[in-house]
Amino acid sequence: MQHRSRKRILVTGGAGFLGSHLCERLLSEGNEVLCLDNFYTGSKDNLLSFIDHPYFEVIRHDICHPVQVEVDAIYNFACPASPIHYQFDPVQTTKTNVHGAINMLDLAKRLKVPIFQASTSEVYGDPQVHPQPESYWGNVNPIGFRSCYDEGKRCAETLFFDYRRQHGVQIKVARIFNTYGPRMDPNDGRVVSNLIVQALQNQPITIYGDGSQTRSFCYVDDLIEGVLRLMQSPDSLTGPINLGNPVEFQILELAQEILTLTGSKSELVFCPLPSDDPKQRKPDIAKARQELQWEPHVQLKQGLVSTIQYFDKILSTERAKISLV
Repeated sequence: MQHRSRKRILVTGGAGFLGSHLCERLLSEGNEVLCLDNFYTGSKDNLLSFIDHPYFEVIRHDICHPVQVEVDAIYNFACPASPIHYQFDPVQTTKTNVHGAINMLDLAKRLKVPIFQASTSEVYGDPQVHPQPESYWGNVNPIGFRSCYDEGKRCAETLFFDYRRQHGVQIKVARIFNTYGPRMDPNDGRVVSNLIVQALQNQPITIYGDGSQTRSFCYVDDLIEGVLRLMQSPDSLTGPINLGNPVEFQILELAQEILTLTGSKSELVFCPLPSDDPKQRKPDIAKARQELQWEPHVQLKQGLVSTIQYFDKILSTERAKISLV
């Protein structure tokens, strides 16, 4: 489509946690990047380190409405991904997942370019199969508080595969498991950011349930590498493919590791488990290993150190601003 070697790539949700890391990586590889975000949960702060890059452009736009741009590839990351954000306006969350997918797929169809869908491990719901392979259809409550996100992402996957079957659109679908790292929103309600912020402020550490529920934490750099490898794979490899860390940790183990690394004096406080909160979450990444030669390399302790440094810097800046008032 383009008569130049430099690719122009659209990243929706590009000012978000994952989207900003993807934009930065794409720029470092010599691409021109168009970041599209409505800044509902995304932040310009996430873009500051490369906002002045000559091949980077930002457009404020909601993908629930069509957009007319000319690009060589599309990465669809637009959607609030933490319960506190996607439950605030569940109808809009569903629209972002469904209408947004349709608009981006229509754009990919018109331009005849590949499109990547950032799906989620939440499509497996509260799984009855452990670990979760891509062949598992999931155990999802279709009318619960989390359904706007879970079912919205499931519907988006349906649309992606129907656009491929009906219109021949080149698609890539990744089911992303818990990912953490710098640029996470300290107020997004996710377990890693919650625990780190509470520990750094010596506030009570909130553990939901008895802390025995498990998650698998993938550092953001590893995740982005998997995303790029999937997008660069042969057209026949559509996914869905799991991207995440298969090393499983109890939430209580995570909290204790964070307390150790921060030297915090915080105490653990146990709270009721939220509705439909999965008891286990661990990806089967055999497919990613085989098809993409990909697996995570950053150990949890190593990744937590970088993430804690990031949050400590943010909190210190906020304290400095307050002291000046």
